[in-house]
Amino acid sequence: MEPMRHGLALVVVNMTRFRSSLFQAVLSIISLILLSSCALAQFEARGSFVEGEYPYAIAVGDFNHDGRLDLAVAFTCCPDGGVAILLGNGDGTFGPPVNYTADVAPTSIVAADFNQDGILDLAVANSLSTYVSIFMGNGDGTFQPATQIPLTAFPGYVGVGDFNGDGIPDLLVVSYSNPCKCIYVLFGNGDGTFQDPVVTEPSFTVQAVGVGDFDGDGRLDLATAGEFGSDSTVNILLGNGNGTFRDGASYAGDTSPVSIAVGDFRNSGKLDFAVANFEGLGIGVWLGNGDGTFQPGVNYATSFPFWVAAARLNEDDKMDLIAANHAGGASVLAGNGDGTFQPGDFYPEGKQDVFVAVGDFNGDRKPDLVLANGDSNTVSVLLNTGVVSFSPSSPVTFAVQLVGTTSGPQTVKLTNTGTTALSIASITVRGPFHLTDNCGKSVAAGATCDLGITFAPTAAGNTSGLLSFHDSASTKPQVIELSGAGTVMAVSPHSLNFGDQKVGTKSAPQPVVVTNQGSAAVTINSIKFMDARNNYHQGNNCPAQLSSGSSCTISVTFDPKNTGPQKGMLYVDDNGGGGRQGISLTGTGD
Repeated sequence: MEPMRHGLALVVVNMTRFRSSLFQAVLSIISLILLSSCALAQFEARGSFVEGEYPYAIAVGDFNHDGRLDLAVAFTCCPDGGVAILLGNGDGTFGPPVNYTADVAPTSIVAADFNQDGILDLAVANSLSTYVSIFMGNGDGTFQPATQIPLTAFPGYVGVGDFNGDGIPDLLVVSYSNPCKCIYVLFGNGDGTFQDPVVTEPSFTVQAVGVGDFDGDGRLDLATAGEFGSDSTVNILLGNGNGTFRDGASYAGDTSPVSIAVGDFRNSGKLDFAVANFEGLGIGVWLGNGDGTFQPGVNYATSFPFWVAAARLNEDDKMDLIAANHAGGASVLAGNGDGTFQPGDFYPEGKQDVFVAVGDFNGDRKPDLVLANGDSNTVSVLLNTGVVSFSPSSPVTFAVQLVGTTSGPQTVKLTNTGTTALSIASITVRGPFHLTDNCGKSVAAGATCDLGITFAPTAAGNTSGLLSFHDSASTKPQVIELSGAGTVMAVSPHSLNFGDQKVGTKSAPQPVVVTNQGSAAVTINSIKFMDARNNYHQGNNCPAQLSSGSSCTISVTFDPKNTGPQKGMLYVDDNGGGGRQGISLTGTGD
């Protein structure tokens, strides 16, 4: 990440716009179509970690002083929001979350040392209350209960910066709703407490803000973007060094600005910034003149960007841009070093991504990405694999598998996208998974090889594992998360085909046999169809408790209501370890 002199990327998201019916209608028809370009960095999904309902923002830092980056995630629901702490394992994965209560609907979080004890603390903006929550760190990855700082309006975003030049972190808080659409600066006292806020109420709408010294006077300024009615503007507020600001230059902006990232995109010593315009479908880049003014914005297309970050992802010392795309994934726009950017490379992951942060999560000295997947209630890590590309890029998940049996293989294709041969030291797998590969000890430039993975559970219940790949592209192993569930309930067969059946008549029954192969009784929770047209029917002799070694039979019949192919699913849900198992049903009405 950029040092303090390059500014902090601070963002306010307008929750009213976010929840509007228009917004939801747009999401329902999203089709993510992105141009592809050759970038040096490759990002591969390595794990999704559950931490709370609707994660909205992430702070990255070493909270327990073990040299591994950890995550603090603000989640918005419910009924009160909170913060989840996930301690890093150093390989791109994280331990289970530990949750702390903040206040109503946290939408922003920042990490800094507020009491100057060498331990990171947290500040959280709660968008549906009038409080900022402060969590003081204990240095072991735990935090003290929150203390609340009252404001006069709902805080949408909290950031950190030194706004009076005393070397103590201050808070920047933005409210975008009545009774005050205000910018607050709260000076830090250096002991974890803060002074009463200095308030600026701009004459223009602010929905996103970035911080940096744009005119070179040693005082932090603000770049803001907002939309009111049909007017979108980018406005500069020049800092006075005492928490107040004066109006600077103003420019025409784009539709629905939601976030701003600040950085030196040209290595010129002059700060620039990028604006994510959600419904404008792009990233607007504004190059600074060094005196607080900027060149006209240039737009780079990307689909529904909700967050933008700036970081150097490659070894070329050129600033790149990363967008969290709300359709699910991240776009990386490689910088050319002159303030222009290549078309975005898209890396799919998650669902309704609303935030992206950057950090080295596996200790290989390459920046990785972490995404807040709002709708799937997870955060996802995409490791920077250099010249190694995997397909699929997402974690490998297996269907429910009977204990003591082996699944069919799933294939992960490895591609060396570099210009020289890739040396392979080892490929290992952990957990009840098995590996075959044809990669050998080397993969030529541009060549591919296949990794075949099978799942052989030895016990009932959910289980996970890792595939670790040691190669010359990285000093640390690249890992792929593996998961599956073992069950003691044997269901046979897993598909039924009824062939042709005259509409209005009923087929002969076909059986599905369920057997408890475990050592204890298993509860059958339900047996039901997913069949919108009611073409399939069943009867069964299955008890609520199926004893060890016992079997029962489900008799399925096909009664088509319409001509043509008719598909359905029969689900058996039990507590035998795998949860719900599905039997696919096919038949044709004629």
